[in-house]
Amino acid sequence: MKRSEDHILTTHAGSLPRPKYLQPLLTAKRTGQPYDQAEFDQMVKQAVKEVVDRQVELGIDVVGEGEESKPSFNLYLDERINGFEMKVPAEGQVASMSMDGRDRTDFREFYAEESGFGLRLVSSEYQPREMQICTGPLSYIGHDLVNTDVANFKEALEGVNYAEGFIPTLAPGTIDHRLFNEHYKSEEEFVYAIAEMMRPEYEAIANAGFVIQIDDPGLPDTWDMLVSRPDLAEYRKYADLRVEALNYALSNVPPSLVRYHICWGSWHGPHTYDIPLEDIVDIMLKVNADGFSIEAGNVRHDHEWRVWETTKLPDGKLLIPGVVSHATNVVEHPRLVADRILKYASLVGRENVIAGTDCGLGGRVHQQIAWAKLKALKEGADLATAELWG
Repeated sequence: MKRSEDHILTTHAGSLPRPKYLQPLLTAKRTGQPYDQAEFDQMVKQAVKEVVDRQVELGIDVVGEGEESKPSFNLYLDERINGFEMKVPAEGQVASMSMDGRDRTDFREFYAEESGFGLRLVSSEYQPREMQICTGPLSYIGHDLVNTDVANFKEALEGVNYAEGFIPTLAPGTIDHRLFNEHYKSEEEFVYAIAEMMRPEYEAIANAGFVIQIDDPGLPDTWDMLVSRPDLAEYRKYADLRVEALNYALSNVPPSLVRYHICWGSWHGPHTYDIPLEDIVDIMLKVNADGFSIEAGNVRHDHEWRVWETTKLPDGKLLIPGVVSHATNVVEHPRLVADRILKYASLVGRENVIAGTDCGLGGRVHQQIAWAKLKALKEGADLATAELWG
């Protein structure tokens, strides 16, 4: 991964707005409605080119393909993996995870009424619903799809100036948010099977010369989803297993081509039960990655720069704090962005900071707001650069 050697590099957390012409095709694909595959392929290629050009125009250094081919950061895997069925749970069968955690219990009235940006979710207490259940050996069948993502990105990058390119993919510990086990004999066997399944996608991205962004909101946000309500020691053991499995899946990929993104779930809710970063930061740093992307700009996690007063960033590693947030439509002032960058630079070293976003901006804020936030990100990074390098 590139380092901030003579200026603060800028990037984002992966998801960027999908153009309006592509959205109906993505919806049709996700919901199983008929659509024209050739038209879809052409529209995705066009969208990737547009989103790359827009990032370069704004001055973003480490660019992504915006996840333009994906209906969402996690649902895209449904057509890339084999070994599961959509089933209504048997009577008495309880899922290991539920979105009805403590946050949604304490703020049930808010969640029942709020309709903005994906807050409404079907609650398990209202009616049985189909779940994605592993009923046989897991395998990866998305080789052509990931290769198409790579090819579209490579083509879009031809002739443009950028420092580095990255493509997001999912961590085993986030995949098992939706994938429940009826086949494997143990939790460990199941988690490692997911890791083995994802190995081809990780390696396809790395072998193409791109940085892999491992998206793992599951590391922090599963804390408030597990039905068992573990204590902290039990939860850390749960998280450790999934990080170990991720490292297993990355065994053929050099850490220099991996960055690891965590967030506490990007929905616009209270987040009053988010597990503190200090309780999991050591587990996060076990991932065989050179870069670590964290939420640092929204009002629930803005204070956690203090973690780095007592936690040493390992030598050779990079921190990618979110200095603009998906959690508000207010566009951050460049001076605020610069101040956030300077704070992290003072703690871990200017060369070890890349300015990023809390989470993906696509689908969480209006597309005009998303691009305005990236503009503010770049302007703030320029201010910080002037102060750090003179």
